Amino acid sequence: MKPCPECGASTEPRSCEELFHALLALDHARQEPWGPLHGVSVSCFLLQHPSRLPADDGAMAWALLRAYLEGGLDEVNQLVGQARRGNSHRVKGEPSRVARDAALPHRDAPRSRFSVTIQDVAVDGTFPSSEFTQRVEAWAAATVDAWSCGM
Repeated sequence: MKPCPECGASTEPRSCEELFHALLALDHARQEPWGPLHGVSVSCFLLQHPSRLPADDGAMAWALLRAYLEGGLDEVNQLVGQARRGNSHRVKGEPSRVARDAALPHRDAPRSRFSVTIQDVAVDGTFPSSEFTQRVEAWAAATVDAWSCGM
């Protein structure tokens, strides 16, 4: 059993990347429960696999997870709306509130195993709908906890 070098999860029977692609396929179908949690799931994956973080060093992913844990999907949707408005070509100069407020608590990625990973959310590799929302919430909480504590 070879662990993922970034999140610590087992890579058997499927790697984290393979599971992520399976989850994206479910997300993009835009069906409950997967579709509405797309941003949260992607944020968890990116922060647990920091070599894939975008140019913002995970600031938006961090902000999305914090918003989700503090206020659920309503809060996430408000944040995404703010970011879209802030990224408009009509807004010049000042960075959006999301960019200013969402900096990660520290720059270095956690170096230990996360208590919940994509393997846990996948269950048997199919991301079953039963209790999917609860598994994603646990994934988000474990990710934020690890980054907050520096493990």
